[in-house]
Amino acid sequence: MNTFAIIILLALILNYLIDIISDYLNLSALKKELPKEFDGIYDQERYAKSQEYTKVTTRFGVIISTFSLLLLLGFWFLGGFNWLDVIVRSWGFSELITGLLFIGILVIGNTVISLPFSIYRTFVIEERFGFNKTSPTTFIADLFKGLLLTVLLGGPLLAGLLYFFMYAGSFAWLYAWATVVIFTLIIQYIAPTWIMPLFNKFEPLEDGQLRSEIMKTADKADFPLKGVFKIDGSKRSSKSNAFFTGFGKNKRIALYDTLIEKHTVAELVAILAHEIGHYKKKHIVKGMVISVLHTGVLLALLQFFLSSEGLFDAFYMENMSVYAGLIFFGLLFTPVEMILSIFMNILSRKHEFEADAFAADTTREPEVMIDALKKLSAHNLSNLTPHPFYVFMNYSHPPALVRIQALRQLG
Repeated sequence: MNTFAIIILLALILNYLIDIISDYLNLSALKKELPKEFDGIYDQERYAKSQEYTKVTTRFGVIISTFSLLLLLGFWFLGGFNWLDVIVRSWGFSELITGLLFIGILVIGNTVISLPFSIYRTFVIEERFGFNKTSPTTFIADLFKGLLLTVLLGGPLLAGLLYFFMYAGSFAWLYAWATVVIFTLIIQYIAPTWIMPLFNKFEPLEDGQLRSEIMKTADKADFPLKGVFKIDGSKRSSKSNAFFTGFGKNKRIALYDTLIEKHTVAELVAILAHEIGHYKKKHIVKGMVISVLHTGVLLALLQFFLSSEGLFDAFYMENMSVYAGLIFFGLLFTPVEMILSIFMNILSRKHEFEADAFAADTTREPEVMIDALKKLSAHNLSNLTPHPFYVFMNYSHPPALVRIQALRQLG
C-alpha cells in the first residue's frame, strides 16, 4: 500500500467510526420523559413511537454504512476497479466513451445493490411507522425516472468534464468549472417547471383564506412571488414539508398537501414566512456562491491529482485515466468533504435561526411559528433530544427545542 492508499483507507475508516460514535451518542441521549414544551402535542404513546423510529432508522443506517464500506473495500482490494477498466477498454471505444461506460456501470451497479435497502426502508420501516404512501408502481416509476434524468442530464455534463480534462490542457479545470456553474444555474431555473413535475403534481393553491393570507404576507415582505403551489406529497409519504425553489421569474413556494391538512392558516403563513426569510436574508445566494467556489477549488485539485501515478497505483490500476481518477479523487477527498460538510451544516443552522426570526418578525406572532414547529416534529416523529455531537455532525436544521427557545427569546 502506498501513501495514497493509506490516506484513503484511514479516511474511510475514520469517517465510518465517527458516524458510529455519533449514532451511539444520539441513541444514548434519548429520554423517556417527554419535554414539557411538547405537553399537549405528543401523548406518551406517540413520544415512545418517535423514539422507536429514531432507534430503528439509526440502526438501519449503521447496517447500510457498514455494508457499503465493506463492499467498497472488497471491490478495491480485490482489484475490482482495474478489472472493470480492462473489460470496458477491451470493447474498443474511444477514451471518452470508455469513461462514460466505466462510470455508468459503477453507478448502475451501486443503484442495483442499494435497491433492496431502499425497498426495505420504504415498504417496511416507513410502512411500520405509518409514513409510507408509495405504491410499488410509483416506486418503480421514480426509479426509472431518476435513472433517465441521470442519463439525459448527468451524462452530457460528465462527458463535458471528461472531455475538458482529457483534451483542454492546463485550463481544463477552468472550462469544467464554467460548465458546471452554467449547468447548475440552468437546472435550478428549469427544475420547478420541468423536472419536479415529473415526480409530483404541482397545483396552484386555490383561492381562499390561505392563499389570501399568503399573498398578503408576501407583499408585506416585499417578496415577488410568482405562485404558491400545493404538492401531492401524500402520494409517497404522510410526512409534512414545505420548500422554496427556483430563482428569477421561476421562484415558487410549494406546500405539501399533508402540511396544509395538519396546520392552521396562521401556522402555514408562518412556515411560508420562514421560507421567504431564506430568500430575503440572501441565504440562497450565499449557498450558491459557496457552492460555486467549492466546485472551482475541487476541480483545480482534481486536475492536479489526475497526473499523480501513485493515486492509480493505490487502486491497482494498469492504466491512468481521467474517468478513473475522478472516482479515486472523490475517495481521496473524503476527509476534506467531511470537514466542509460540518461547516456547511453550521452555516445552515445559522440560516434557519435567521429565517425563524424573520418569520416571527413578519407575522408578529412567534408563538404561531412555535406551534408549527411542534406539530411538524410530532407529525414527522422527530427526535426531540438529539445528542449535541450528532447535531454538530449531521443536522442542517437546529433541533426543534433549540429553535423554540430562540423564538421565545425574541419575545
